[in-house]
Amino acid sequence: MKRYQVIIILLNLVLILGFYHYSVMDKERILSNGKLILLELAPVDPRSLMQGDYMRLNYAIASNSRDSFPTKGYYVVQLDSGLVAERVRIQQTPQPLAEGEYLIKYHASGWQHSLGADDYFFQEGQADHFEHAKYGGLRIDDKGNSVLVGLYDGSKKLLK
Repeated sequence: MKRYQVIIILLNLVLILGFYHYSVMDKERILSNGKLILLELAPVDPRSLMQGDYMRLNYAIASNSRDSFPTKGYYVVQLDSGLVAERVRIQQTPQPLAEGEYLIKYHASGWQHSLGADDYFFQEGQADHFEHAKYGGLRIDDKGNSVLVGLYDGSKKLLK
């Protein structure tokens, strides 16, 4: 192999690892500094023969989104006194926002809107424990990025 080919391969490797590191650090920043919100879950089947036990997360605020909206945009939500998010509107840009409103990025494929975290995997045999989940807990930043931090029961306690 020629010397310039080795340099190009190493440069690509450094770029890929740098991008991966940046992505991980961005998620860690959201986990440590993000605002915790709870999204009500719509019922789903918590079992997959190929993947084991998991829960497909279908958020209630996205279940009424079958109208024609852009394929990418933002859900604007407000929180009730218990941190549960309620949809105010859907918009294409992050602005305008009123006081007490928060953004959650979405993308659509067909009629289904994805808010980022669509699946929650758990240890096999724990389906009975997690089937009582009522909320998905997300940490969000001011740009609408979100990270799923866990599932919560009806009394808003984290299911472990």
